[in-house]
Amino acid sequence: MLNIEHIYKTLGEFQLKDINFKIKKGEYFVILGPTGTGKSVILETIAGMYKPDKGKIYFDGKEINNLYPEDREVGFVYQDYLLFPHLSVRENIVFGLKRKKFSKKEIKKKLYNIASNFQIEHLLDRKPKTLSGGEQQRVAIARALITSPKILLFDEPLSALDPSTKKKFIDILKEIHKKTESIIIHVTHDFYEALELADKIAVMNKGNMVQIGTPDEIFYKSNSSFVKNFIGVVPFEKRINYVV
Repeated sequence: MLNIEHIYKTLGEFQLKDINFKIKKGEYFVILGPTGTGKSVILETIAGMYKPDKGKIYFDGKEINNLYPEDREVGFVYQDYLLFPHLSVRENIVFGLKRKKFSKKEIKKKLYNIASNFQIEHLLDRKPKTLSGGEQQRVAIARALITSPKILLFDEPLSALDPSTKKKFIDILKEIHKKTESIIIHVTHDFYEALELADKIAVMNKGNMVQIGTPDEIFYKSNSSFVKNFIGVVPFEKRINYVV
């Protein structure tokens, strides 16, 4: 279980304020809210890129506030992928395994398995700049997954994709959720993504988590005018489809 307790973080004029939530093993948790409300800062704090000003982060009962990012067993996929441009796809994917000093035999086996699963075997010797957005996203997710992280962090992973590619990746993320026991935290401003993927949704506004619940609870039992207005942008026909 990932347990976030009373986290505060100030960055310039922005502040995360008393963030609290728990995520169970195997749960898909979506943080939903408008741009600039602190969703990505939460991910980066969990990953260890920022240290909280106040509060504690626990994973499986152990406080991890002072652990370096590479010691947190976290996989991170950014909105713009952040692939190393000077490395091949192969080198990008196995980068984490080499840092963790896996043997050449283990690296080869893991690379073959994940490249096959993501259907990117034919891309392994290419550089990231030669790939399409969807191909880069597959590589970024493969790189995050190959080290078998216990926590997967997705920061707006679908925002740069066209609608048909986005639908394919929603199916990929569903399959990852089904196969892995990792905790998954997915940041988005798109309520459709949240409806399709989430076990639980946390809605954020101006550095605060204003409501946490199942998709049904968020949709039908909004606890504030902000949540009602934010969810209210979902067309009526989508609501019908979701209920059915």
